[in-house]
Amino acid sequence: MFWAMFAVAMGFLGLTVLAVLAVRVFMEAERLGRQVTDSAARIGRAADDLERASTSAARAVDSL
Repeated sequence: MFWAMFAVAMGFLGLTVLAVLAVRVFMEAERLGRQVTDSAARIGRAADDLERASTSAARAVDSL
């Protein structure tokens, strides 16, 4: 009887550890998603700034 209870306890402990790790993975995946979204927005703003700067430079060259 001891070994059966021990096996059940170890199974429960294993499932608990897996659940904790799954929650940690989920939280890190959410954090990574937010970072990717922020990076994409920053890249978009940088592309807009570059486009405006190149348009301005092109007008300056045309006026010469």
